[in-house]
Amino acid sequence: MQTIDAKTWKFGKDIDTDLIIAARYLNTSDPKELAKHVMEDADPDFVKKMSVGDIIVADENFGCGSSREHAPIALKAAGVAAVIAPTFARIFYRNAFNMGLPIFELKEANEIKEGDEVSIDMNNGTITNKTTSKTYKFIPIPEFMQKLINAGGLMNFAEEEIKSGEQK
Repeated sequence: MQTIDAKTWKFGKDIDTDLIIAARYLNTSDPKELAKHVMEDADPDFVKKMSVGDIIVADENFGCGSSREHAPIALKAAGVAAVIAPTFARIFYRNAFNMGLPIFELKEANEIKEGDEVSIDMNNGTITNKTTSKTYKFIPIPEFMQKLINAGGLMNFAEEEIKSGEQK
């Protein structure tokens, strides 16, 4: 993944994992089923309004609450291409990368409005708001975490590592 170009959806601060995917849906781990209900309690029509490849922009502490892996799985399965926020709950941060969901820490995230078109350039470490023509530098993602995203998550990365080890 080099760049992500997409429309944004805006959410506030302290979006916890129960708002990302409500506990009543945790009786399944099927990503397609979880995707139908992503962000439902924050915006009941979110899944109907968003398009695959769109980006969520939130305020601080995105993904707080319980440490369920269902949250990043649901976002990714719904087609959310990335999440931008000033800060993420630490467990959500790691779970997102483990599931292959790109997340970007940007202290100026609140300057991005819902519906803005943005371009995220991982190689240059920039987010450009094409609507306002403003460019921001985000906190760099460690190289290993980039490898997890490029592989589609930790499990895919591990499988690739095993295969490459067998070929040596």
